[in-house]
Amino acid sequence: MDGTHPRSPEASASRDTPQPTIRLDGVSKRYADGTTAVHELSLDVPDGDIAVLVGPSGCGKTTTMKMINRLVEPSGGRIILEGDDVTDVDPVRLRRRIGYVIQQIGLFPHQNVLDNVTTVPLLLGWDKRKARARAGELLELVGLDPKIYAKRYPQQLSGGQRQRVGVARALAADPPVLLMDEPFGAVDPIARDRLQSEFLRLQSEVRKTIVFVTHDIEEAVRLGDRIAVLSEGGHLEQYDDPPTLLGAPANDFVADFVGADRGLKRLAVTGISRDDLDQPAVINDGDSLADARDAMTRASARWAVVLDDTGNLRGWLSRRRAEGDGEVRERGRRMDAWVPVGSTLKQAFSVMLQQDAGWVAVLDGEAFVGVLTPESLHAALRRSVEDREPETAGAV
Repeated sequence: MDGTHPRSPEASASRDTPQPTIRLDGVSKRYADGTTAVHELSLDVPDGDIAVLVGPSGCGKTTTMKMINRLVEPSGGRIILEGDDVTDVDPVRLRRRIGYVIQQIGLFPHQNVLDNVTTVPLLLGWDKRKARARAGELLELVGLDPKIYAKRYPQQLSGGQRQRVGVARALAADPPVLLMDEPFGAVDPIARDRLQSEFLRLQSEVRKTIVFVTHDIEEAVRLGDRIAVLSEGGHLEQYDDPPTLLGAPANDFVADFVGADRGLKRLAVTGISRDDLDQPAVINDGDSLADARDAMTRASARWAVVLDDTGNLRGWLSRRRAEGDGEVRERGRRMDAWVPVGSTLKQAFSVMLQQDAGWVAVLDGEAFVGVLTPESLHAALRRSVEDREPETAGAV
């Protein structure tokens, strides 16, 4: 992602920009007693993205989600789903185009897992055999062996297993859009972490457009491609990708909401770029120790990375261990502090701490790419927010 977001719905409607799957254009919800739950909310959700709605209680997160599938009718503005104004679509037909996952899961207790998952496809007129085959595929996709779980009933499952069945049911009719309202909030922290990991794996395969509601900023940062921070009364304070939200909060409200440790949170959402890496002295495992000492002297280095003839990492060698005669392979040390290309700064920092290392090697397969030091890690964090402008409510 490029870290930017259109300033208005009109800005993203240019001929060169694909239409978003979901567009909220000045959407409001006001109740008869004068309460405003959502105030002129405008945002786009691009195809295949996860947009997370976060904010304190009473900020209109769930109300916004329910307006998308018309469980709550909007008071003003427009909601466009795949080019259709949702208020012009029969609400029952609309909901069958949208997968819906809630915290309480909502499985039918009198139906087994297979029948729960086939509910919507059968309502849409699918052949029973086709619906059951689809259910079996989805149970495997969410990590539940259909041979084991298809005939079980919800009360025979753990909370995490029921939540997986809920996701499978939401995906059964292959809807373009998923709405997920705090789906992992009712499970224990260990199961929650596993469900989040499984959800990201699943999304990498099915690439649905998802609106996800949570009160947990950690979950939002981990899962979201974009995060909308709402304040009381449904006011949009900022809508951005996680690195921008954490690195450049639009105002004090957003800064307070994402937390004083937002710098640490940014580590988890900032990938390692090759431009961030240092290039230390490099020696071959077949070199003599005398050649290794010369290489380190020329580079004014106290240590060097040891590679083989194909450029694969073999370890490292300090100047002290390079004294005397012999070959590098006889003195080199194994290198356990490494991460693959594509890792986050958090993963690299974690390895650095676990291995008590002053630097971490970055590998492409086994091939050495460079090293990340504490100094270059800090520079990478600074780079992650350079030239980023926060998207704020009412910006033009």
